[in-house]
Amino acid sequence: MQPKPINKRGSMLPAKLAGILLSAVFTLGAVAQDLPPRDDPKLQRVEPFQVFDNLYYVGAKWVAAWVLETDQGLILFDTLYGELTDIAIDGMRDLGMDPDDVRYVIVSHAHYDHIGGARRMQDEFGAVVVMTEEDWQMTNEPAIYQEYPKPIRHLTATHGGTLNLGREKLTFMKTPGHTPGVLSTSFTVYDKGYPYAAVLMGGAGLNFEGVERTQMYIDSIEFLQTLEGVEVNIPNHADSAGVFERAERLAERKADEAHPFVDPEGWSAWLNELMVAAQAKMAEEKEKAR
Repeated sequence: MQPKPINKRGSMLPAKLAGILLSAVFTLGAVAQDLPPRDDPKLQRVEPFQVFDNLYYVGAKWVAAWVLETDQGLILFDTLYGELTDIAIDGMRDLGMDPDDVRYVIVSHAHYDHIGGARRMQDEFGAVVVMTEEDWQMTNEPAIYQEYPKPIRHLTATHGGTLNLGREKLTFMKTPGHTPGVLSTSFTVYDKGYPYAAVLMGGAGLNFEGVERTQMYIDSIEFLQTLEGVEVNIPNHADSAGVFERAERLAERKADEAHPFVDPEGWSAWLNELMVAAQAKMAEEKEKAR
């Protein structure tokens, strides 16, 4: 895989991002519109920004969406939901991209906040949706937390399977626990043409129940800990890896400074934190099962 030239779309991060994140209108606006803050597109809107030569954030404040740019089209990781999907679509356009160029949508798991806009991406832009078998099956069951338009079944990702688009190659990994078929993906990102190994873990939350599911989660963390050479953590919730804080540092980075998203030690430390929390949950689940 040959490094791509540096993208020339412009600044990696609008300077006004910090003001958006700190805006006191967040709570007041939610009350005025009688909407939960998480679901209000005005309160959730974040200016899109470039993180690597070929990777962009087009997500909301509380839930992420990412675009991987290839020489043969775009790959969208997760779709947001409801009116928040407009944030991802508008974000691509603001970055000079055409949503019609989205070839694949990779859905990390079948909770509404990640899959909710998948059907729209199919219907409006002809994107092909990729998900694991277990989470495709979830779309035929009552929705957890919130209803969403059910996507048309397209491609099924398998553990160790790959997807190639142009010169980019994605490798899929099943990391169940958060849902029965969480899909994690490894791919290459570039900073000024230099490649780095990135992983998007498909589901880090512990909002599930049972000893069996908790063991699945622990097994998945153990598997991720065996991966060698991971340098970049791409989360599907921005607060999981300090996305906005790192983005501010990226916007201020000097020419001789390291990329703030390139943090192999941070990836390992994050997995260790997830494991500690999962082991504590396992103790609680076993106690409840007695």
